[in-house]
Amino acid sequence: MNDITLQNIEAELINESMHQPVLLDIWAPWCAPCKALGPVLEKIEKDYGGRFRLAKLNSDEQPEIAGQLSQAFGVRSIPFCVLFDKGQPVDGFVGALPDAQVRQFLDKHVPSEQAQQAEEQVEQAEALVAEGDTDAALDRLEQALATDPGNDAARGDYVALLLEQGKAAQARAAYEPMAGKAITDLRVAALGHWLAALESVAAGRSAELLAAAIAANKRDFAARFELAQQHFAAGRRTEALDELLEIVMRDKGWNDEIARKTCVAILELMRKPAPKPAATQASKGALEVTGSATAIPTDPVIEKYRRRLSMALF
Repeated sequence: MNDITLQNIEAELINESMHQPVLLDIWAPWCAPCKALGPVLEKIEKDYGGRFRLAKLNSDEQPEIAGQLSQAFGVRSIPFCVLFDKGQPVDGFVGALPDAQVRQFLDKHVPSEQAQQAEEQVEQAEALVAEGDTDAALDRLEQALATDPGNDAARGDYVALLLEQGKAAQARAAYEPMAGKAITDLRVAALGHWLAALESVAAGRSAELLAAAIAANKRDFAARFELAQQHFAAGRRTEALDELLEIVMRDKGWNDEIARKTCVAILELMRKPAPKPAATQASKGALEVTGSATAIPTDPVIEKYRRRLSMALF
């Protein structure tokens, strides 16, 4: 638990909340309800085992910060608690709430023990992938899913890593629990298309036979799509896009627009994930509560194929 001042607000509140939620307790020495709430919050922080941090702000000593937050939330009394997450105040409550109500408030925003443990395992898996140890990364992701089966981010990473290794059967089993979300989740849909490509290769024709069929008939879309699937499954994504775009340009509605849908899936898989929010750089003496926007570099290859797809469609 830290006391927040103008000097440490950036490090101890804004930046700290980039890593875990921080509950800021705004109080005053003369406030009897504040004195009642303080021990309750301290006990809950211990009980939650590091899933959030508690910070304190003496409104008498730090009137500028307390005033800005009170104005932002339209609150004029204390105790007043504000939850910060990813550098921003996201919710709050007023008054000396009992233990159960404070926990109910926190549980809307603070990850469960299982979710936190799974997130740590996902981060470990990412580090292992960067080191080239994919087997160990798969083990970590399996642990994450065993801990938190509903963690779709971990499940998506696990499926993608299995697909990269060509393990279609394992990928299918791991993918099924989230398959129904493909309608609304672009990444889940993209993984489904990748999985379908990998599964289609085993029963497909050879690349030579497909090339011959296409040479004989440029509008043999079945052969062209099959060839695109082979490229897709093998990681030759731009080659797959080239074949798919040929279909879209000639008949964009062919086979329920499967060529367009597969193009979109490949472009989604090629896209780099958005970076995690950057810590703010608040000027001394000012309360900065909004995380810095981080520009995502544009990939010229992705942009090129997006333009080509747009031109083919319109």
